[in-house]
Amino acid sequence: MEQTVQSILQFLLDWLHTNVLTMTTAAQWVCVGISFVLTALIWRGFERRLYEAIDRRETSDIFRSVLRAVVDVGNVLAFIVLLQICAAVFESLEHVPWVLNAASDLAVAWIIIRLLTSFIPNRFMARVVELTVWIVAALSIFGLLTPITGFLEGISFSIGENSYNALGIIKGLALAAVFLQAASVAAQFAVARIEKTEGLTRSLQVLLAKAIKMLLFTAAILFAMSSVGIDLTSLAIFSSALGVGIGFGLKTIFSNYVAGIILLMDNSIKPGDTIEVSGVYGVVGNMHARYASVLTRSGKEYLIPNELLITGEVVNWTFSDSNVRLEIPVGVAYESDVPKALELMKEAAKDVPRVLRNPAPVAWLMGFGDSSVDLELRVWIADAESGVASVRSGVLLNVWNLFHEHGIAIPFPQRDVLLKQDSSLAVHLETPEQTITEGPPENSKE
Repeated sequence: MEQTVQSILQFLLDWLHTNVLTMTTAAQWVCVGISFVLTALIWRGFERRLYEAIDRRETSDIFRSVLRAVVDVGNVLAFIVLLQICAAVFESLEHVPWVLNAASDLAVAWIIIRLLTSFIPNRFMARVVELTVWIVAALSIFGLLTPITGFLEGISFSIGENSYNALGIIKGLALAAVFLQAASVAAQFAVARIEKTEGLTRSLQVLLAKAIKMLLFTAAILFAMSSVGIDLTSLAIFSSALGVGIGFGLKTIFSNYVAGIILLMDNSIKPGDTIEVSGVYGVVGNMHARYASVLTRSGKEYLIPNELLITGEVVNWTFSDSNVRLEIPVGVAYESDVPKALELMKEAAKDVPRVLRNPAPVAWLMGFGDSSVDLELRVWIADAESGVASVRSGVLLNVWNLFHEHGIAIPFPQRDVLLKQDSSLAVHLETPEQTITEGPPENSKE
């Protein structure tokens, strides 16, 4: 290992003395730096205007990324032109411009890499791929790739009967990144096609999308591990033992995942449904593998575990029909005209826009309470996801106005208190004369 490091360092020193620490190569490096600075100064103004024009265009994200990539390589093309001009000058002086040619080759490689990685949706991953591939190309062009790969191959270790080296691990990580990115792009394409397919319920679309994502990413990881040389047979034994331990420790999480699959398969709760669970009333937004998001009218989004939706009591207001009936209790005084009050209640409901005309609103006499005659107005709405409080408020406000116009009294609780004569709380009325002539009661204290 020590000898390998020493040989690598000696090779790098020889390479620097031969290719950098000479007057000719130093002058070429200076030309490369000057060309780079000039290109950056000249292209900066054009680049900003082109970016603004691209951002104003209404195009897809992928096409916009391609256009921005074309703009990015514009300065590189100008840089290549300046390098070739400098190379022509060195050739006229009978010097080999190998540094300028190498820089030109690197610039061309950067253009190709930039255009190819523009199709990667994840910009961070795209930048990592660009930098990695460009570094490999630079090492190859300058003749440093072979000694570095040889050095990495010399760093090896063993796990059981299998032997691994640093170069193989780096290649495996690179392949894993490529496979995972390819799986991500394929999954996005598949999900877009599934969402456009007619005849599939929303729950089935979500289930198919998640199943395809899981299969693609699992296949990508297995291919990457196989390319490194990891024995998948021995891994299966280890993963089964690990799975048993994880199953006991994370049984709640796994139960939520299983419950999520069941919910997507039985279609009992689907995105867009209006549900009520554990005091939470709202619209189901997205259904994930572990939880479902429920957006309430107050703007709060609750993340309900899937297991609770399976084992708990859930009121699905729009399970089989979007129409929902609301019961609105109303009380009137006993001296009021009850039949007239029932008609006014139905009339009040008809003036609320969200109340359906079919089924029509109905009003019923429900009973005789302690302080009022108990009535109930029943109305139907078709958009429970928009909330029910506004409908109740609108109906009750119309009832209030109509009752006041027609003399229908809305009572409040009243109580009569009877005091017996021999009670200590009895009230004795006395005339003013009696108050003056009679003294204080015998049992009073002065």
